[in-house]
Amino acid sequence: MNINLTTTPSNSYSQALYELSRDENSLNEIEEQSSAILKLISRSDDFQSLIKDPTNTQNEQSVAINAICSKFKFNELFSKFLIFLINKRRLFYIEKILIDFLSICSSKRGEISASLTAAKNLNQNEIENIRNSLIENFGSNIKLNFVYNPNLIGGLIIQVGSIMIDTSIKSKLQQLENNMIGA
Repeated sequence: MNINLTTTPSNSYSQALYELSRDENSLNEIEEQSSAILKLISRSDDFQSLIKDPTNTQNEQSVAINAICSKFKFNELFSKFLIFLINKRRLFYIEKILIDFLSICSSKRGEISASLTAAKNLNQNEIENIRNSLIENFGSNIKLNFVYNPNLIGGLIIQVGSIMIDTSIKSKLQQLENNMIGA
């Protein structure tokens, strides 16, 4: 399966990380560690600042990344990759690089990415039932990303590629409002 991504600096780094991880038989481990770094970025303002603030020195970034890699026993290849990004002054791309890397891994496994947004916090069994239904309808392995959004009021939104199914009450109220304005 070929992946056609527009070549950008982040895509080149993502592809390189994929190929190195595959060659060292450490794809699963590096996928997990990439996800952990992405979670850290989304949850820690201090870590975001370390990555994105241009006043941080390479040494400060290296010390912090080495400490994280050591504490969580990251794969040596992945640790070296993160330090490489610091040395090349590309750490600010890390979020995009890791998202692209995970996307490449998913595509190589033949997975289709889908998102599920629901007005209630679904349990794992409910999410799995929806995932199985999508697999049945799309005939492929689905990687489902769940997001809880109480602003939908009720219902859910499912997006698989360019196909969107929106049964949310918020959307129906918006359509009703648009119809009333247009009348």
